[in-house]
Amino acid sequence: MTRAEAVDRPDDGAPKTPDRLRRRASRLLSQLTTRSDRLINEGLARADARKWHYAVLASLQECGPGSQATLSRLSGIYRSDMVSVLNELTERHLVERAPDPDDQRRNIITISPRGRRHLRRLDKVLDDLHDELLAPLTPAERDQFVQLLTRLLDHHTRTP
Repeated sequence: MTRAEAVDRPDDGAPKTPDRLRRRASRLLSQLTTRSDRLINEGLARADARKWHYAVLASLQECGPGSQATLSRLSGIYRSDMVSVLNELTERHLVERAPDPDDQRRNIITISPRGRRHLRRLDKVLDDLHDELLAPLTPAERDQFVQLLTRLLDHHTRTP
């Protein structure tokens, strides 16, 4: 190994990421998203769940019963994917479907008692996974990080 190559490698021998790349917020966010998705998906799989299960259950718990279209808007799940997610949750008795009394063509989805218990378990799983993901940050830094991410997302998802 040449002297130049040795300088460009951290102590573990892996090539150092160029500073120009490390200064790009978009690249950092993309790489962190990849690692975060892997961590969360694997952790939820060990709890026999998926992130879309959590999104639907959390939306129902916080906002109350709703139609599939409403749940799609609240959770960010495409309407075309919502039916399969709800089928999975219904098969597990985590949600209940009932005809809407005001419009028999649509269903109203409600979280079941079993779904509420499952959601509490998933909250704990996700708390532990987020502790792992954000381990290098202090509690104050974690709060600030989430606030900054929220502000960025709110800015970029605002409709004109």
